[in-house]
Amino acid sequence: MSHYEQENIVIPIVGMGGVGKTILAQLVYNDPEVCQHFSPKVWVCASEQFDVLRITKEIVSSIVDPSQYNDNNNLNYLQCKLKDALLNKKFLLILDDVWNERADIWEALRAPFSCIGVGKIIITTRSMSVARIMQTVPPLQLECLHEEKSWLLFQRHAFSGWELSQQLDFEQLGRRIAKKCGGLPLALKVIGGFL
Repeated sequence: MSHYEQENIVIPIVGMGGVGKTILAQLVYNDPEVCQHFSPKVWVCASEQFDVLRITKEIVSSIVDPSQYNDNNNLNYLQCKLKDALLNKKFLLILDDVWNERADIWEALRAPFSCIGVGKIIITTRSMSVARIMQTVPPLQLECLHEEKSWLLFQRHAFSGWELSQQLDFEQLGRRIAKKCGGLPLALKVIGGFL
């Protein structure tokens, strides 16, 4: 295990779209205890185009005063600024919606994080391959909700403010709709909210 892996932990959250990966990461990111424990905290949406320069620029601009660096496209310069800014800090970095399956690109992004402090990096991804490339601890794999929990979530959004007797009239139909959502929390909330 490298020195980097002993200091900075990379925690993947894996699951299919709509299962709640980003919501879970947001809950962690905004938790008051987390806010007290980590500084700085940075959130970057990685998406399909895992551009090391763009992501590094976003991280640097989130934690370094603009008067302290030049906004340029020199990756080495930006990574040096990032390394200086994070030295001996307990940082939290969220990389949301990661699709990159190339280990060399991940290594290029994480280079400035090695040997600088005790940090945590949380990634959200749909791909177990991405998780395996980036992880330093086993991934947290989110699953779809079971049928009864799906119904309860759907019911909360679809029947908010309804009388119990009204809810009972539509329960059978609501349960069929909830079942068609396949246990995906996002689908249950959105469709329930529309109804």
